[in-house]
Amino acid sequence: MQHVDHFDPTVSAPPHAAASKPNVVDAKQKREFNKLQKRLRREVGNAIIDFRMIDEGDKVMVCLSGGKDSYTMLEILRNLQRNAPINFSLVAVNLDQKQPGFPEHVLPEYLNQLGVAYHILERDTYSVVKEKTPEGKTTCALCSRLRRGSLYGFAEEIGATKVALGHHREDILETLFLNMFFGGSLKAMPPKLLSDDGKNIVIRPLAYCKEADIAEFSRLMEFPIIPCNLCGSQPNMQRQVVKEMLAEWNKKHPGRLESMFKAVTNVAPSQLADRELFDFAGLEAKQADQMADRIRAFNVG
Repeated sequence: MQHVDHFDPTVSAPPHAAASKPNVVDAKQKREFNKLQKRLRREVGNAIIDFRMIDEGDKVMVCLSGGKDSYTMLEILRNLQRNAPINFSLVAVNLDQKQPGFPEHVLPEYLNQLGVAYHILERDTYSVVKEKTPEGKTTCALCSRLRRGSLYGFAEEIGATKVALGHHREDILETLFLNMFFGGSLKAMPPKLLSDDGKNIVIRPLAYCKEADIAEFSRLMEFPIIPCNLCGSQPNMQRQVVKEMLAEWNKKHPGRLESMFKAVTNVAPSQLADRELFDFAGLEAKQADQMADRIRAFNVG
């Protein structure tokens, strides 16, 4: 595995690097952009506070794929960092998976312009995925495992205390339904988690953010989007099917996605059927204790 550092943090950033410029041409567009940016800042800020995603002195590794979500995450975190009551640092990391035609110059040019410290991690996971995935099967599962393993290992190498991923509200809901439909489990993507090996704390600062808001913010900011030709163009992806299902539900029943996401944060184990989460076998004993308490209360006088 190789990694390349293109930015020297000791070198002064360009004068315009303090903040990216949105593509707005009149006062009305500027007002709408400001409302959108404030909403995203508020939602990211609330998620960080609710789940204590970032602590004093944290070094946050921002995983930057070149898509709208990770660009937005980096920009909002930079924005919040300037006014946060705590000190934390950001370092952007891109995993160059050696996909044919990948424009290697785009992210370094963008990050150098911003003055953001970053690493380009080079690993040929593309060849591995193509070799191991049977013809006609989707590549996402293996690709994501390899990508995750590479990024988590690199986070430890550079001393990052948090690993930030750009998953948003719809990603979380899509994963919930994918696991129910095809995995037989009731789970999604938590806003904050401990990796299986216990070495990394993973955070998802965009957990409260709507994909449509992120897409509009990305459009106005004119981020240099890099499409993923490895997975984005695959036909019959189950995630895409679920995405379309949720979009149709939301179109016919506005507010449904908000209600479903609220359900993810409002779980009642006693109303489900997981025997490890709730002691169904002990209900009789609990009933006896409650009845005894009632009898003692009646006998107080």
